[in-house]
Amino acid sequence: MPAALLISDLHLTGERPEIVERFFAFLEERAARASALYVLGDLFEYWIGDDELGPAAGDPLARRVAEGFATLSRGGVPVALMHGNRDFLIGPRFCEASGARLLPDPSVEMIGGMRTLLMHGDTLCTDDLDYQAWRRQARSAAWQNEFLARSIDERRRLLQEFRAMSKEVVSSKPADIMDVNDGAVRQALRDYGLTRLVHGHTHRPARHTLEVDGRRCERWVLPDWYETGGYLSADETGPRLVGF
Repeated sequence: MPAALLISDLHLTGERPEIVERFFAFLEERAARASALYVLGDLFEYWIGDDELGPAAGDPLARRVAEGFATLSRGGVPVALMHGNRDFLIGPRFCEASGARLLPDPSVEMIGGMRTLLMHGDTLCTDDLDYQAWRRQARSAAWQNEFLARSIDERRRLLQEFRAMSKEVVSSKPADIMDVNDGAVRQALRDYGLTRLVHGHTHRPARHTLEVDGRRCERWVLPDWYETGGYLSADETGPRLVGF
């Protein structure tokens, strides 16, 4: 059986056209032969609402990505999508246009014959208290309703301001604070009774092994696509990280 492919942190934007083209080549050359494609958050650099798909003021890249996923789905490759910290406003209109299934974070999926815990990964970074406070605010219905009520131009302007502020804040934080908390990882595996976790967000691709309550567990971290990119391929023989 073909492998399932897992990707995250592509941060697609027209500002990095070479990565955009690499992504579409990946869809056509690799994902089209997969058993399924899982996108674990931050597909886009930012998402200001599903009116990004609009023919007038929307983003042509958003429409192109939706069609790329729809082509995969029509070809028999199911696409599952999880919110990240940059694109958590992706909603039903994008899913309908793309044929993608929106996954809760966390989710449990059967991948390569093994029940696997999937997360974006930001909720595991519990030492970053400022970010966790912002996340709670931005995921609230009140904040999202207020934001989406603004014009598309105003939302784009605000997102540019958020991006600039985020870069400034991140540059001043110790790197360890922005990585996952070991206790949070163990608790997630314990809560779900699983031995395999796959996530993105930290941009630190690796396979980590750990023991939780006497069980041998593994944590796979997906690569980002800022410069090169890659994915996790998982079948009955196990997962493996593949870089471009």
